Amino acid sequence: MSNAAFSHDPVMKSEIVDNFRSVPPGVIVDATLGGGGHSEAILDSRDDVTILGLDRDADALAAARSRLVRFGDRLMTHHCRFDDLDQAMATHSIDELSGALFDLGVSSPQLDRPERGFSYRNDGPLDMRMDAEAPWSADDVVNGYPQQQLAHIIRRYGDERFASRIAKAVVAARPIESTTRLAEVVAGAIPAPARRTGGHPAKRTFQAIRIEVNGELDALPDAIDKAIDALAPGGRLAVLAYHSGEDRIVKDRIRQAETGGCECPPELPCVCDAVQTVKVVRGIAKRPSQSESAENRRAASARFRVAEKTEPMQKRSR
Repeated sequence: MSNAAFSHDPVMKSEIVDNFRSVPPGVIVDATLGGGGHSEAILDSRDDVTILGLDRDADALAAARSRLVRFGDRLMTHHCRFDDLDQAMATHSIDELSGALFDLGVSSPQLDRPERGFSYRNDGPLDMRMDAEAPWSADDVVNGYPQQQLAHIIRRYGDERFASRIAKAVVAARPIESTTRLAEVVAGAIPAPARRTGGHPAKRTFQAIRIEVNGELDALPDAIDKAIDALAPGGRLAVLAYHSGEDRIVKDRIRQAETGGCECPPELPCVCDAVQTVKVVRGIAKRPSQSESAENRRAASARFRVAEKTEPMQKRSR
């Protein structure tokens, strides 16, 4: 796949670059390399950092390597899911990180290619695999899950209030063989007044199926924890989340590292030997500017959080 075909506008690029200006020299892992836009901006901004780029999508890795070829050995890539970042670090003989970036969700080039099956607007197969070699696809979910299980994942991962109606309609319409047919069935299950607000009526269901197929939320807690553990003091974790479930997990894992898991009553000194390993740089999630959201539709739902690694510090009085 050509670099041009996988190009996209990286969300909150200037904020990402500013976030990593203060980290120590070394390796920054871009755990969701995609087309390489964020990594390119980071490498341009500092000549004393190297990128380790991870991605499950072989097309994305190839496009990023082409886009970033001018940086030579300042770019390393690894084909893996982001919760395998510790294995990727070991493969490339990396002991610690200066930074870790996660840009979660699906990339625009994946959505724009009908044959990948992510889009409810373009006709394609029921695929939705970020790793094209993975054995599990959207077809297995749409045509194989029992009605109750299908409703559960649509409700959980899509925040869809009509999940039960949608699941019933999908089961009744089986076999469903294309993305446009699935979108048609989903839209038909949603009451007409609700279809007229909130964007495309199939958006939340497609999101839920994609998350289920790729195990995105299941992999995220471990990935965030591993990234925090690997950071050197002064290193930073930066996460862009686009789904409320993603953002809740990110917030929870950062809080766990900030408090050391302390469960002592807030009015009393900590006596559980909890150890703080990060400080929160951006506790309240920052949102993109109005102008960026207008120019880049993917940016509109982004939530940006940052934490910085500290020297291990035992929690004391509050």
